[in-house]
Amino acid sequence: MKPKGIVFNIQKFSIHDGPGVRTTVFLKGCPLRCKWCSNPESQLSRVQIMYRGENCLHCLTCARTCPEKAITAAENGRIQIDFHKCIGCLACVQGCPGRALTSEGEYKTVDEVMEVCLQDIDFYEESGGGVTISGGEGMAQPAFAEALVLGLKEKGVHTAIETTGCISPEVFHRLAPLFDLLLFDVKHYDPVRHKMGTGVDTGLIHKNLRWAQEQGLTILPRIPVIPGFNADLPDAEGIAGLLRGIGLTRVQLLPFHQMGERKYEFLNRAYEMTGVKALHPEDLTEYQKVFLRQNIDCFF
Repeated sequence: MKPKGIVFNIQKFSIHDGPGVRTTVFLKGCPLRCKWCSNPESQLSRVQIMYRGENCLHCLTCARTCPEKAITAAENGRIQIDFHKCIGCLACVQGCPGRALTSEGEYKTVDEVMEVCLQDIDFYEESGGGVTISGGEGMAQPAFAEALVLGLKEKGVHTAIETTGCISPEVFHRLAPLFDLLLFDVKHYDPVRHKMGTGVDTGLIHKNLRWAQEQGLTILPRIPVIPGFNADLPDAEGIAGLLRGIGLTRVQLLPFHQMGERKYEFLNRAYEMTGVKALHPEDLTEYQKVFLRQNIDCFF
């Protein structure tokens, strides 16, 4: 029996997650806790409730409906959801008269996801596109990811995966070679700084990156450039040195943005990047030159 996966979005006509026109399948679950994460709803590998306070009628129907007593009234007039107690039954979502509660994450079969992806196979063929598995961490649900990529390959679809590289070598060695392209996050060269920003150090990540390069896999390193974390020129020098040392000569820069900020409010979570100015390519010309001077093809 093919495994089910928990998916929080399937985005059609994506042009930023690999070559050509693509469909990006977002899977829940991630081992990192990046302070700037634009998809915080992706981090837990289970259904999550999102709360939009502006729609709330303060009737507490949700609290009375919840079988696990996971919802309580907060002093600020909002409700508080205890995600340790929540089992994702969606009784609160279904009973909310103001539609203040929605859910993120839905269990789907491989065939259900394949059906959506294959609807645009003509666009993939015309544009050199395909399907990208993302997250969260694209390999956090290994059985589902493997079944999905093998199914897509049978149909001749180009496949890519967005990965943090923070996955066990056993899983990484099994899954990584199945993909036509690895979109590999490289967030920092320094293990201490990396852990401060993401909650994990670089050991496993860099080990998997080196292994993928040694195997001759097609890799596009991608650097999310984050103010206060890795956006200074010495950071660029260190990351460029890391890439050159591994033998990688191409990198994509992803300037910091604030598009995920409100999701933290919906999850009743603090957002540590509030007020930080977004970056744009024109802000990073000197940063880009650091890589170009080391003969690394660096682009946005």
